[in-house]
Amino acid sequence: MLTELSLPGAGPETSADRAYEILRERLAILDVRPGEPINDDRLAAELGVGRTPVREALKRLERDRLVVAYPRHGTFATPVDMTDLADISEIRKQLEPLAAARAARMATTGMRGRLAALADEIGRIEDGQDAREVLRFDVRVHGDIYRAPGNPHLEQILVGLDAHATRIWCVFLDRIAGVAGHAREHRALL
Repeated sequence: MLTELSLPGAGPETSADRAYEILRERLAILDVRPGEPINDDRLAAELGVGRTPVREALKRLERDRLVVAYPRHGTFATPVDMTDLADISEIRKQLEPLAAARAARMATTGMRGRLAALADEIGRIEDGQDAREVLRFDVRVHGDIYRAPGNPHLEQILVGLDAHATRIWCVFLDRIAGVAGHAREHRALL
């Protein structure tokens, strides 16, 4: 079973950051389906935060093109555009090696510990494990790899691209074999 690691310095710093990360993950994994309305009052209650942090998170997610807000109609998850995958992959192929190389040189001791813990957790992923949970964990692994170099601009770009790519994967998840194997490939990198 995959667990959510909670190590110092590994998580969001504010209520808005926490709301953003939780909702971004839900949008990426398609727990919030494309076109589905997002009720900020219900979300605030569910997360145990005020409406202001949720609204701040939704504004960030709108900039990330994961939600769209229509005045007097509400906020909705954006559609998934399959044609984006080639463009997303092209950019990731250029930036991910940069992030990994910088992470190897610049990661803090705390982040190195977190990455080592993630590598151990990856080693426990089994074939046949729930693919959606494996992808949820994969999003967290990518997020920490992108965070490790200490470059918030690089992190923001890659996290956004990863969220869109993951949404596309999730549309076809029932037809994709080897999700666990894909996630295990990250162990050597960590």
